Amino acid sequence: MLVEAEIWTIAKTDQGNAVLIRPMGSESAVPIFMGQLEAQSILIGMGNVPMPRPLTHDLFISLFKHLNTSILRAEIHSLINGTFFARLILKNGDSEITIDCRPSDALGLSVRKKCTLYIDEAIVDEAGIPLNSITEKSSETNTELTKNEISLLKLELEKVLEVEDYEEAARIRDRIKKLENSIKE
Repeated sequence: MLVEAEIWTIAKTDQGNAVLIRPMGSESAVPIFMGQLEAQSILIGMGNVPMPRPLTHDLFISLFKHLNTSILRAEIHSLINGTFFARLILKNGDSEITIDCRPSDALGLSVRKKCTLYIDEAIVDEAGIPLNSITEKSSETNTELTKNEISLLKLELEKVLEVEDYEEAARIRDRIKKLENSIKE
């Protein structure tokens, strides 16, 4: 049975980048490992970081908009031989469309569109880990991912300053300061 979930955190571990998906109200989370670019794209979406050109997830959102299609929800529905399977449920007119996708793509799109995320309880039972077992190391790795996000923002800041978009530059500067302060705390 699918239950509503959220991205609890993103961490860099010895095995790679992990997005921890936590069912709402649960004391456990499911780590889904993915590449650095996929994790960064999710972070960019979570932080509403503007990019000078659309990333793949932004391209899909633009495509859906032009096709009058919306994302209803993202579902992480299966775990087979250590591989997670996901799908997007789209709405076009009166029709619902189901699209298979990688969990990283489902998450990247869902954070951008703020749509509901679901995970199958059987996956949580099989692959979930208690939240209290996650050590301070995850906060150290979150700091590393935050530093990556700051680096991306600084590049974006340089670009908007070149075109003299000072309003956008101020917004990016404020986001950088907020992230830098979160690292210090």
